[in-house]
Amino acid sequence: MDLTGATWRKSSRSSTNGGACVEVAGNLVDAVGVRDSKEPNGPALIFVPEAWRVFVARVPERSFPY
Repeated sequence: MDLTGATWRKSSRSSTNGGACVEVAGNLVDAVGVRDSKEPNGPALIFVPEAWRVFVARVPERSFPY
């Protein structure tokens, strides 16, 4: 999938110290992209929007210790 037009936004849980950073592109047609912000030219996961909504709804807000 061509992601050149993707608008990436960093997770609000990401820190500014270069730690675990996730970026999401929600402006794609019929897809949601997810990537590691430390590797912007690396691989990205692509989800159909419904699968992404289910994933986000099932991850508790405070499920990670950082």
